[in-house]
This record gives sequence, structure tokens and C-alpha cells, in this order.
Amino acid sequence: MSNRKSHKNRHHYQPSTTTTTISTTTGDSDSELYEAEEGDPEVWATFNHSFRQVQSVLDRNRHLIQQVNENQQSRMHDNMVKNVSLIQELNGNINKVASIYNDLNSNFTNACQQRSRNSGSNRRDK
Repeated sequence: MSNRKSHKNRHHYQPSTTTTTISTTTGDSDSELYEAEEGDPEVWATFNHSFRQVQSVLDRNRHLIQQVNENQQSRMHDNMVKNVSLIQELNGNINKVASIYNDLNSNFTNACQQRSRNSGSNRRDK
């Protein structure tokens, strides 16, 4: 019986929360450094929106995983059948997160390239 209990505990997913901070600065003067730290408000709003979308999907996945675990532990046929659709939704959500991060990467790259072009033209104008 104790064997069975430890078997059940192996299937519980315990999500952890992490925070990542990225800071970049470019520029030669104090004003350019300030501009780099502040960044483009539209770019930051896009990043913020994307990260909120990701968090929402991850929160949903946490809930789905809990449901899958409960259904698995019940060993009831109907609950096992439900797990198929829950796991399919999880898979789709993982694809959503990957897509959002792919878009974020593109947006970040474009913002950096635009900043670099603007910075280069500002230096030539001085």
C-alpha cells in the first residue's frame, strides 16, 4: 500500500515561478544611455502583452495538469478518456507559447535593429 502512495506522488506537477530580467544599454553619451534604458514604450507594451499572454497560457496548463493528475489517480475509465482531450489542449497550449516567444524574438530583433539604425544616423548627424 505504501508503494502505491509513493507511486501517486510521482505524477504531481509542482510548478515553480521564476523571474527573468533583461537589461541592455547602448550608446556613447549619457542621453543615449538614458534612452536605451527607457526604450520605446510601444516595444515595451508589446513585450508586456506577450508575457501576459504566455503567463495566462501557463496558468491554464497548470490547471490542466492538475486535472490530468486527478483523473489519472481516480483510475476511472471516463476520466482516463477525458485525459486525452486535456493532454491535446496542453499540447496546443505549448505550441501557443512557442509561437508567442517566436513572435517576441522577432519583435525584439526588429526593435534592436531599428534602434541601431536610428543610433547610427544620430551619430552621423552630430
